[in-house]
Amino acid sequence: MFEGFENRLAVVTGASSGIGLATVDRLLASGARVLAMSRTMGELDSLQSQYGEQLEWVKGDVTQSSDLAALGERARQLGRVDFLVPNAGIAQLAQGLDVAAFERQWAVNGAGALNTLSVMREQMAKPASVVFIGTFLSQVTFPGLAAYIASKTALKAQARTLAVELAADDIRINIVSPGPTATAIWSSLGLPQDQLSSVAGRVNQRLLPGRFLEPAAIADAIMFLLSPASRGVYGQDLIVDHGYTLQ
Repeated sequence: MFEGFENRLAVVTGASSGIGLATVDRLLASGARVLAMSRTMGELDSLQSQYGEQLEWVKGDVTQSSDLAALGERARQLGRVDFLVPNAGIAQLAQGLDVAAFERQWAVNGAGALNTLSVMREQMAKPASVVFIGTFLSQVTFPGLAAYIASKTALKAQARTLAVELAADDIRINIVSPGPTATAIWSSLGLPQDQLSSVAGRVNQRLLPGRFLEPAAIADAIMFLLSPASRGVYGQDLIVDHGYTLQ
């Protein structure tokens, strides 16, 4: 489906559902070998049935250094890592200046992603490509999600700086920032179902096609930035949001 991936090794965290799962699917269909990490196997089971040894799953949590160390060790056994997508993320509503909420979300969205790259750093191929996951909300705002937005915006700042620092090692770093996407993270915000439906209706009014994105649309953007087709792109934030931030 995408060129430049056959027989190359990709590592994806947060891989059992949503954007992570869609990205693993795209990578496998394009011929890559995938080492996937998530807290549960989830929907990866069906992909493993289809692709067999092309996909390997390890159980782990990106906030746990021992789990990341185990992921790094397995990657070393498999060979050089050509592509890295530190996708694991959470979003939780929090009101006011809730520092604890930021710390919880930064531990996964920010520190978890950066520590994943740190563990893989010496195992990266030359060239290699890394895509971090940001958020369209870094361009706008959304009540109750300040801690989430802050964690993702801080990650973006780190990623852009790392893009400069690691370019000399032939490692390209970019960011994909999804807009409203139909994934489990949306339903996990903590709102009652009636409020969640009401918010979703208002969000849809700002989306040019009038509907949430599918995870596959985000995965396609990730694949582009991972691929040799984007070889001249460094430190960019690709916003994929059905036009939400245009208004």
